[in-house]
Amino acid sequence: MENKKLGIILIVIGAAIALTFYAIKIEHDSMLDKIIAQQTSCFLEDGTCLHAGRNVSWFIFGWIISTASASLGIYLIYFEKSQKEIISALERHKQIKVEEEKFGILQKAMSEEEKCVVNAVKEQDGITQQTLRLRTGLHKSKLSIVLGELEKKGLIAREDKGKTKQVFLKINI
Repeated sequence: MENKKLGIILIVIGAAIALTFYAIKIEHDSMLDKIIAQQTSCFLEDGTCLHAGRNVSWFIFGWIISTASASLGIYLIYFEKSQKEIISALERHKQIKVEEEKFGILQKAMSEEEKCVVNAVKEQDGITQQTLRLRTGLHKSKLSIVLGELEKKGLIAREDKGKTKQVFLKINI
């Protein structure tokens, strides 16, 4: 939030500087117009032109300062948004890492067949037992035993779907 406030302040300061220099230029031009109107010419008695001696570098300098200030303010405002996006992406990445670590810890307490089955169910939640059998390469009876053990542990749930059953993860891993 600090960057956004600072950005707004810098934009306001840039606008104030631009308006100040613009007002000074308007006043300077107005004074030149009055002198020219009084003398009916822009040339002085010594032959120099009032427009030739005009130094506009201070005016350009003022515009550069105001533009730089406003640009920095705009950058800080948008930097705040990109910073939030980076933080949220990092938090999502951290959450995924934590879930993977939990899953890794859970798998340490499983047999190889259970790991294979849980990985297949994790990839496709709601997979049918027939598809699961083909994906894991386990025999029908061995798969049934492994699914029964995982069900007792509270890791999966089976629901009837016609002549077969669908397998779902009960925990969020």
